[in-house]
Amino acid sequence: MKIEGMLFACGTVFYAVVAVIYFLLSREPVGTTALALTAGLAFLVGFYVLFTGRRVGERPEDRIDAEIEEGAGELGFFSPHSWWPLYVAVGAAVTTLGLTFGFWLSYIGVTILGLSIIGLVFEYYRGEHAH
Repeated sequence: MKIEGMLFACGTVFYAVVAVIYFLLSREPVGTTALALTAGLAFLVGFYVLFTGRRVGERPEDRIDAEIEEGAGELGFFSPHSWWPLYVAVGAAVTTLGLTFGFWLSYIGVTILGLSIIGLVFEYYRGEHAH
């Protein structure tokens, strides 16, 4: 994961330099802000990947002499099926429509969004897939 982290770290430096150059040449705040936020997001991803790479150790993908069979096996836990992401999307859509058409609708959307996020987070604490 070191290579992926270094790619994002280099992206952070690149976007930060481009943001400064863009600001000096154009004095336009929106594009400069977008480039600065892009640098920040690249930093967040790069830091997370490098930090996690230290904990995980070397993967078969990181070695030149690795065989395909070394990457076989369980890759992690993935939800078999869940309806909660659909409810989160509905809540986000209703909240966005509320910001457009009236705040009364965004109150309903925030309520749907909050309840659906709680359902999504605590999905595996109850029912058939409880751990």
